[in-house]
Amino acid sequence: MSSNRIISLAALLAAFTVTPVVFAQKGGPPPGPGGPGRFGFRRPPGPPPGPAPRLPDDPFYGVNAGKPDLGGLAKGMWRVPYIIDMQKQGHSPDGGPVVVPFNELGKKTFDERQATHSKDDPEGYCLPPGVPRMMYTPYPTEIFQMRDRILFIYEGGAHVWRIIWMDGRKQPDDPNPNFLGYSVGHWEGDTLVVDVVGFNTETWLDAAGHPHGEKLHVTERYTRPDSNTLRLAATIDDPEYYTKPWTVVTTATWAPNQELMEYICQENNRDIQHLVGK
Repeated sequence: MSSNRIISLAALLAAFTVTPVVFAQKGGPPPGPGGPGRFGFRRPPGPPPGPAPRLPDDPFYGVNAGKPDLGGLAKGMWRVPYIIDMQKQGHSPDGGPVVVPFNELGKKTFDERQATHSKDDPEGYCLPPGVPRMMYTPYPTEIFQMRDRILFIYEGGAHVWRIIWMDGRKQPDDPNPNFLGYSVGHWEGDTLVVDVVGFNTETWLDAAGHPHGEKLHVTERYTRPDSNTLRLAATIDDPEYYTKPWTVVTTATWAPNQELMEYICQENNRDIQHLVGK
């Protein structure tokens, strides 16, 4: 086994054992340049921020023409922060603390998961993190804007991808529930607004255990205020667990000239027992 693979294995074990506890006790990692990168390793500071780049105002880019470039033209990736508890590590749109409007079932479910130290977290079984939690994992992402859609490629979540349809379609009346939901988007000025429904119940909103059900409706608002920053304001609307919608704001930072690594999380494969040798 090569030395870099040994280091990666050690880092992976640390990420699922010691690191979450330390971050939870200290309120989470610093969100800006110089904070923890993959698996909590210290990363070097990035370049000073400049104006947010924009896509060419060319019909080739369809509805995305002239809009902020979310990262597809330049080589690089977004460093996603490690958000364990979205209430404690995020903030409200006005910069204040996040207040979670639990109903009775929501508070009961959250307290039960806290009491067991999130031992049943689906992500611990290699299941996709879901939305908006894909942007709360310690794995980077790339974003590509095309004529009629936007593509998110995630290093974490076992290399899953997500399509944001930008062709004016409406949400399906009865979407097939899945891990990442069904996403349609549009631009409001320089803000990408993504409407997401159609979730299954196999994910948590974060590692702390904030729950959701199939009625979950997420509205994401992505902005790039400068070249180094991607801001996400995620609004959670789920009447099964909360009394009203609530919003969490987090940021990712740009890592120029970096590439996604191969990361595979398939340790829960139960089909091996069916394989038969010679």
